Amino acid sequence: MMKNLFLILTFFTMSFSAFAEKLTIVSVNNGDMVRMQKLSSDFTKKNPGIELDFQFMEENVLRQKVTLDITNKGGAYDIMTIGMYEAPMWGEKGWLVPMNSLPSKFDIDDILPAVRNGLSHNGVLYASPFYGESSFTMYRVDLFAEKGLIMPDKPTWGEIFKFAKALHNPPEVNGICLRGKAGWGENAAFIGTVANAFGARWVDEKWNPQLTGPAWTHAFSFYVDLVQNYGPKGAANNGFNENLKLFNQGKCAMWIDATVAASFVTNKEESTVYNKVNFALAPSAVTEKGGWLWSWAIAIPAGTKKEAAAKKFIMWATSKDYIKLVAENHGWSNVPPGTRTSTYTNAMYLNNAPFARLTLAAMNAADPSMNGTLKRKPYIGVQFMTIPEFQAIGTEAGRQFSAALAGKKSVSDALKSANKSAYKLLKKGGYIK
Repeated sequence: MMKNLFLILTFFTMSFSAFAEKLTIVSVNNGDMVRMQKLSSDFTKKNPGIELDFQFMEENVLRQKVTLDITNKGGAYDIMTIGMYEAPMWGEKGWLVPMNSLPSKFDIDDILPAVRNGLSHNGVLYASPFYGESSFTMYRVDLFAEKGLIMPDKPTWGEIFKFAKALHNPPEVNGICLRGKAGWGENAAFIGTVANAFGARWVDEKWNPQLTGPAWTHAFSFYVDLVQNYGPKGAANNGFNENLKLFNQGKCAMWIDATVAASFVTNKEESTVYNKVNFALAPSAVTEKGGWLWSWAIAIPAGTKKEAAAKKFIMWATSKDYIKLVAENHGWSNVPPGTRTSTYTNAMYLNNAPFARLTLAAMNAADPSMNGTLKRKPYIGVQFMTIPEFQAIGTEAGRQFSAALAGKKSVSDALKSANKSAYKLLKKGGYIK
């Protein structure tokens, strides 16, 4: 009798599995996304006919994979993690399923305007934001106190340089940690914001690349000097995740990067310095314009046969209820930041996340429009240009930046090579007449 019952249960289990709809989800391997996978049993319990297959990748690899798949209509993924660079362009080309006809409970109007606009084309949302971010300065209050230093609310890059020099004490602690790993979304994105602060832009109003101009030269020379002298060894190999690890190990006196890092550096389960961290705005130089703006978002490639199931998952992962789920399981300070107005009017979040108000202020100050840099620019985007050619432009620039930081090239030669490559790509694309 028991044997027959076991066979019947096995048959029904196998039958259910055969008819279950599997969603293949490709995502960047950031902590918030990994946390989402751990909480996804909440989704599968509510949607027993859907299985989830998560594939996590380092962001440079992710971008290569999803771009190749969607441009070739490969169909390898049902759900993709993309950002403000891809969403409007791919939506315009019809490569993504529009996020329209959403249930009223999802409350699309609650999404922060800057994030919603950045993920839309002609007012249509093409990717739902999982988290949003700007950039700011994270620093060790204990180390500053020991040296009698005071971090301003709005530091300049000149002040940051002086602080890094005063606090640099290797191998125990480095004065500063900044991105050096090659990639258009890694070092090129970060260095782009440094250049913005020094009054630079990727191209002028006639699309001529400006990487050999005085503003870019000043900014990049400053960056290389700062990191080579007061950064960790091997900084040319460090991206967001590597610097996060260093900071949490107590190896960085300062770290300037995405605001999303705040919940991890203040988490006592992950950071050895969780109670010794404070925050300030990202540094300025000749201007306060040009601050970071980004969102990792979830999108559905057009042509998928699993659109309905994919939308169910996205509605779960980017909903108000998901934010509450994270709060219940991991605390309010760890909820995905930078996506919803309701998060920033929630007293529980504001009281438990000391970085919340500063994150929102930084995001609100970021301006991706053509007036978002000291001199007007012809492109949309802060640390990137929302044109198809930028992926190649930024990738090559990132390689050159990393080579200079590693001492394999001079600053001048690296900028010349990056500028030459950008010119060829922009000329070929018809931007330069």
